[in-house]
Amino acid sequence: MAEITENCGLFGVFGCRDAVERAYWGLYALQHRGQESAGMATSDGRSIIGHRGMGLVVEVFNEEILNRLANPVAVGHVRYSTAGASTILNAQPILISYAGGQLAVAHNGNLVNALELRNRYERKGSIFQTTNDSEILGHLMAHPSRAGKKDALERCLRDLKGSFSLILLTPDEMIGVRDSHGWRPLCLGRVKGGGYVLSSESCALTPAGAEFVRELEPGEVLRISKNGVKSSMFCAKSAVRPKHCIFEHIYFARPSSIIFGDVVHEVRKRLGAKLAEVYPVDADVVISVPDSGNSAAIGYEARSNLPQDRGFIRNHYVGRTFIQPFQVEREKAVRIKLDVVRSVVHGKRVVVVEDSIVRGTTVRQIIRYLWDAGPKEVHLRVTCPPIISPCFYGINFPTRKELLASHNSPEEIRRYLGLTSLAYLPLDEMLSCVSGLAAHYCTSCFTGRYPVRTKEMTDCLRRDCGGSK
Repeated sequence: MAEITENCGLFGVFGCRDAVERAYWGLYALQHRGQESAGMATSDGRSIIGHRGMGLVVEVFNEEILNRLANPVAVGHVRYSTAGASTILNAQPILISYAGGQLAVAHNGNLVNALELRNRYERKGSIFQTTNDSEILGHLMAHPSRAGKKDALERCLRDLKGSFSLILLTPDEMIGVRDSHGWRPLCLGRVKGGGYVLSSESCALTPAGAEFVRELEPGEVLRISKNGVKSSMFCAKSAVRPKHCIFEHIYFARPSSIIFGDVVHEVRKRLGAKLAEVYPVDADVVISVPDSGNSAAIGYEARSNLPQDRGFIRNHYVGRTFIQPFQVEREKAVRIKLDVVRSVVHGKRVVVVEDSIVRGTTVRQIIRYLWDAGPKEVHLRVTCPPIISPCFYGINFPTRKELLASHNSPEEIRRYLGLTSLAYLPLDEMLSCVSGLAAHYCTSCFTGRYPVRTKEMTDCLRRDCGGSK
């Protein structure tokens, strides 16, 4: 239950009579990826219509709206803002009309050169309707040098820097795209009896009645039309340098999802087992901070041979705590989100398995609640290294000044949190728990080394460090 703001969830259905209904259930299954706003754009093969609103999927859509949207192609989006304010103007999919026709854009990620591109286009007279970085793609597509050209999209994508998994909708085509680093996930599913699905996570395929086919490759453009599925690359193969976000495995994704070639639940179990191997504890019981710590606690239990139990009970009617935009609201949410099972921890030496520590305020409250239940000892084990740097690729980590580990040693953090002991999983050990090459994962938040860097990022880091860097 780390204090991390989520990225976004994408879902698209092509070629189904009930595409809107399937898209609704797909978005519902991706609600964990964004709880600020939701939207859907649909096409009848000639034109695109849409609906967006602030709130959860069940709050934004009702039967009347879904009936109005009913078409054989639908693209949906759930959002938590990583670039652009949390307003209805920034809700997605963004609908664009330009010389080349209509386009709906659903984006998961963060464009690190969006401000540079925006300033360039505004100087030439372009007018932006939102503060969302995703809108820049529409302006790129509408530029006279590209509008109407056969390879317009591919040329535009080569101008973008940063992370972007996209589902685009034209009146007669649904298009899936992953950036050349593959930061954010996107997969293809097939509907029995005909039709295709694109989704941020495979966990959303089953509720929408689809079967998993494969993940899109970094740099891939997948076009789905009445003529079938066509795959191409928008960049040269030599430009593909995978840098998958390791936090999809640590925290973001649902345990049942297949992300970057691994089942998330299995990766988290391996993370927990590795923690038990590297940092064992002489204790009586293992508990997790639900929900993202649950799988890791299973792995810790298996490797340590310590009994596992449910020390915390989560109130599932409370959303993820980080969804609250202000710290005071976040703290109130934590108080009602978890309840300690006193009989499980009272008088015992307790190992608590947690996914990460960001600001530390939420974890500190949780540990306080736990101590109130009377444990003898509390040992915290964290499934990733200390987070010392902000993320520019789609996770709204706070500034370095707000990151607890950026200016405190593990011992200082242990004392601040009120723990008997504290241990983080080392970087190499964490990366050993995924099946892909270690070099194919982004670890910027742990190391401060960024695969793609812009002047805007450098200036931001310099301000964050008070002029150093």
